[in-house]
Amino acid sequence: MSDNAMPARLERPRILTFVLLIAAAAFVLSSFANSGVSLEKLIRGLPALGRLGSQMFPPSTERLEAVFWSLLQTFQMAVAGTILGLALSLPLAILAAPILSPHPFFVWIVRGLVALFRTVPDLVWAIVFVIAVGLGPAAGVLALMVDTTGFAARFFAEAMEETDKGPREALSALGASRSGVIFSSVIPQALPSMINTSLFSLEKATRGSVVLGLVGAGGIGIELKVSLELFEYDQAATIIISIFLLVLAVERASTWVRSRVL
Repeated sequence: MSDNAMPARLERPRILTFVLLIAAAAFVLSSFANSGVSLEKLIRGLPALGRLGSQMFPPSTERLEAVFWSLLQTFQMAVAGTILGLALSLPLAILAAPILSPHPFFVWIVRGLVALFRTVPDLVWAIVFVIAVGLGPAAGVLALMVDTTGFAARFFAEAMEETDKGPREALSALGASRSGVIFSSVIPQALPSMINTSLFSLEKATRGSVVLGLVGAGGIGIELKVSLELFEYDQAATIIISIFLLVLAVERASTWVRSRVL
């Protein structure tokens, strides 16, 4: 190569890297093929989508009061489940953080438990708790509690691990106890990130609480399910709009709190 020649834009991949890229591309293409997604099906479904839209609008106003109380119950489920989940997340996060946990065994066990909470969808947890405690909002609150715990505990632990070790070491050198170090140094440093995670947890729980009613866990989901099963699409449109307004209000309120607190 002469001195004035341009360097290669991309390095030539190794054989193993090239094979993995080809395999990944083939998997992506097969995913589209096996999922049955096609432009033809979408075009054929447009008339049915148009008929559904015409049946949904204008939205019905016959059961606004019932929709309001169901929506309020949905938000109350989200608030209660979030608060309980955050309360459980703090001690679990302390045990899951290697710099704070009393023993690596606790780190391994708690991280596995948190991963389980996070992996199983909240709808599945709702079915489990409906079987355990029966139909109603209590099952929804418990499902949201577990889901919030899996979400928040992970990020709480990461926020604690990212804190500056200088204040921790200084307090330990002065003879502070483990709990004193945690509550005087670690948590104050991690608090902004923990507040942010808590607000996201409430937003997530509000959206998640909507679908829990589909399996009998209370809230407005049961109203939406009944409306769709009875082909009352105008009533379903009212419920969908009310859900949208609730989620939008929670997100705006969360953004406002972040701008004032963080």
